[in-house]
Amino acid sequence: MSGAATTAYTTPAYAVKSRDAKFEKWSCPRRAPTADDVRIQIEYCGICHSDVHQARDEWTGSIYPMVPGHEIVGKVVQTGENARTKGKFKEGDIVGVGCFVDSCRACENCKNGLEVQFCPQLVMTYNGRDKAGEPTYGGYSREIVVDYRYVLRIPEKLAKPDVLPRVAPLLCAGITTYSPLHYVGVKKGMRVGIHGLGGLGHVAVRLAKAMGATVVVLSRSEKKRQDALELLKADQYLLTSDEETMKREAGTFDLILDTVSAPHELTVLTNLLRRDGKLCLLGIPPKPYVVPAQALVFGRRSIFGSLVGGIKETQEMLDFCAKHNITCEIEMVSPNQIDEAYERMTRSDVRYRFVIDIKQLETA
Repeated sequence: MSGAATTAYTTPAYAVKSRDAKFEKWSCPRRAPTADDVRIQIEYCGICHSDVHQARDEWTGSIYPMVPGHEIVGKVVQTGENARTKGKFKEGDIVGVGCFVDSCRACENCKNGLEVQFCPQLVMTYNGRDKAGEPTYGGYSREIVVDYRYVLRIPEKLAKPDVLPRVAPLLCAGITTYSPLHYVGVKKGMRVGIHGLGGLGHVAVRLAKAMGATVVVLSRSEKKRQDALELLKADQYLLTSDEETMKREAGTFDLILDTVSAPHELTVLTNLLRRDGKLCLLGIPPKPYVVPAQALVFGRRSIFGSLVGGIKETQEMLDFCAKHNITCEIEMVSPNQIDEAYERMTRSDVRYRFVIDIKQLETA
């Protein structure tokens, strides 16, 4: 659609209509923009592993038809009056949309910028319901309409055409890893472990390095050693499958980010922590973990979890990435390659994040 939208309309999208279905072209409904809204023409959208889980109803409760996607970057094509005067958005701005598009704005968590972690009325970007009870549809679409309070500004340094595709995954993978690093206060002199080198882990390495930490990648195999040390500039690469190495490194880490969703036990990781060290869980395995109580009690160690971050912290993350030249390693795919990308993701066959060229939607 072109021109100013004054009524509800549809936009080209790729949707899945059941848990076993393939993606297909679909006319996605969008609400009529209000005074608070920003209408965005989407250029790129990253594919998060949670897209796969939800499209296939692996977490149950999926709403179909579903248009996934919460790693969105694009250009503003229309603004409501409040979006212009209060939000200071204008046509042509390069912006982003992350994992959520609304919240209650009144609870203590919203007031403290912790909407996505704790607000009970959070509206997810897709596979959720808005305050009117209508399904939300995400970034595998040509346009989206979002309240200005939930739109992120892409810094000029990251908004360049050749850089922007690599920025899209920061809207999920970036903030998911930045938030716990920021919460713990990672700084020079700290030793940070990154367990798992995938879509989350590769961004975490770059963020922790930029914060001044000594960064160690922890993995079961040698497969990604070269990327970790040469491409991402990690300081060390250690095998968790090597018992002697794990014994030698015990008690040496201030923080470990565990990005692995596949089943694994936590004792090896908690034993690596110093006294008062912290293990942050970012991956969600299919079955509950067994808590290694002894490893926690002897050392006053702790395990905590983290989801993503609020709007304020996400903007801080984008500004931090611009300052330190941090973007993601991606493979670009066209909209008609989404099913293939999903299959490859389930085999961990991606280096390191798929990004859909949404501009191709009009011709796909």
